[in-house]
Amino acid sequence: MQSDFRVDVRTEGRASIIAVSGELDLATSPSLEAEFERFSGTPSELLVLDLRQLEFMDSTGLSVIVKTHQRLAENGRALYVVRGPQQVQRLLDLTGVAERIQLADTPEEILNGA
Repeated sequence: MQSDFRVDVRTEGRASIIAVSGELDLATSPSLEAEFERFSGTPSELLVLDLRQLEFMDSTGLSVIVKTHQRLAENGRALYVVRGPQQVQRLLDLTGVAERIQLADTPEEILNGA
């Protein structure tokens, strides 16, 4: 049985915040990719990906995040990631992605410090 996957988007100042919940995997990654594509067409400088409500993420979801990070960096924009639950954070740590992306505990930490 698949968990309900949701993507909620809001704009705050010069940042777009995308909060995901449920399971980010092969079946649901296209939904997140679509939101990342929409962000590309906005004037926002920062993209904050909030993983706090994510129950599970596989390598497909991880790949979407890494590709988006690279694409934004090439265009002078930034991707920040709000740490998720232990399984999600463990995947980021084990793959070395946590060392390459900017992590924070809350969106406010990013928005107030950026």
